[in-house]
Amino acid sequence: IASRFPETPSLASNQCVIKGNISINSGERIYHVPGQKFYTPTKISPQYGERWFCSEAEARAAGWRKAER
Repeated sequence: IASRFPETPSLASNQCVIKGNISINSGERIYHVPGQKFYTPTKISPQYGERWFCSEAEARAAGWRKAER
């Protein structure tokens, strides 16, 4: 799994595969789950506040919303 998520292999190995992305245009915090249209091309940049989540509940509790697609 780590090779699929090179930017944070320790989180990926713990099954934290939900990507918390911040929109460049709006600054909105959006999370993507595996299987969604933009999951694969979404890259996580921790230096910009982006992060991995282990569950959707964790992402929502942190103030992120689910991607529409």
